[in-house]
Amino acid sequence: MLRSTDRIITTHVGSLARPHDLLDIMKEREHGRPYDADAFAARVRSAVRDVVREQAAAGIDVVTDGEMGKVSFFTYVVERLSGYSTTEGTPVLPPSWKVEIDAFPDYYADYLGKYKNTVAPLRAMACTGPVSYDGFDALQADIETLTAAASDVGALEVFMPSASPSGFGINEYYSSTLEYEMAVGEALREEYLAIVDAGLVLQIDDPWLIELLSEDGTSTVAERDRAAREHIEALNHALRGIPEDRIRLHTCYGLNHGPRVHDLPFAEVAPYMLMVNAGAYSFEVANPRHMHEWRIWEDIALPEGKILIPGLLGHATNYVEHPDLIADYIERYAAIVGRENVVAGADCGYSSRASYHPEVHPTVVWEKFRALAEGARLATVRLW
Repeated sequence: MLRSTDRIITTHVGSLARPHDLLDIMKEREHGRPYDADAFAARVRSAVRDVVREQAAAGIDVVTDGEMGKVSFFTYVVERLSGYSTTEGTPVLPPSWKVEIDAFPDYYADYLGKYKNTVAPLRAMACTGPVSYDGFDALQADIETLTAAASDVGALEVFMPSASPSGFGINEYYSSTLEYEMAVGEALREEYLAIVDAGLVLQIDDPWLIELLSEDGTSTVAERDRAAREHIEALNHALRGIPEDRIRLHTCYGLNHGPRVHDLPFAEVAPYMLMVNAGAYSFEVANPRHMHEWRIWEDIALPEGKILIPGLLGHATNYVEHPDLIADYIERYAAIVGRENVVAGADCGYSSRASYHPEVHPTVVWEKFRALAEGARLATVRLW
């Protein structure tokens, strides 16, 4: 995994808006209606080629496929893991959402209505049998498509996101949560290994870590600590033997883009995040609830050889961050952990669910990326 050895390099978290014509085909597929599978595969390939080219043109050094062929950053696993069943209906919302919804019911009545803009119906997921991995064909197609697109633009480095072994649905089969996550992790390990073996950097998407640590009104601090540690145990078991410098972890405060006045302080998250056997850690900073938290790294020691990827672009606002502000934040992190240990990133994905109307307009995302690249350039001048 590249470090900022002579300049600050740039990346982002993964998902990007899918073209509308691709969404049209995906919508038919997700609703179980007839669709042209060959046309879908061809449109995914061309969409990946386009978004990789646009990332490179905007100044993003470490690129990915935008998750063009996935309906969401984590529910895609239902297509690749056996042992799950789905039914149409509202999934159980994470506990951290409930406290926000209770605090701002009028806001969330409108916000949750935006799910109608996604291409897939809401589904409740349940694990009803033994979990195993059977998504090799889809994964190989993703790897080949991304590798070819990145080669065409001469990308500095390439990463591919993959879901963590978290609670994709209600466990109705395994005797405990730990046993369940261990089984899911063992299955997803097949995906992790294939990504790394292909020469790509593996990004583990894990908003579930913060969810487990967040107060839910029913559990104790000790219970949440145990749940988070068991989750990390399952994830590290799934990652065993994979070189840490081929793995980056992304954790965030979820897809809830609302007021978030009950967010857990990141100082309480970072020690757990660093328990994950990864070489780099991506997390929210541009979120105004967390912009001040760069100071925590004055008290939390970054382990030798590790990299921080602070999110310097917001994923829930159409404001374009000023390059000088981005450069200032890069300098703040570099002053604490060292310039070579900082890679400039984004808070989260820009279309974590395939949607006709993502929170940030696609044209704004490219401008944000250009601002990130310029901020990294300015910080490089100041730091080197």
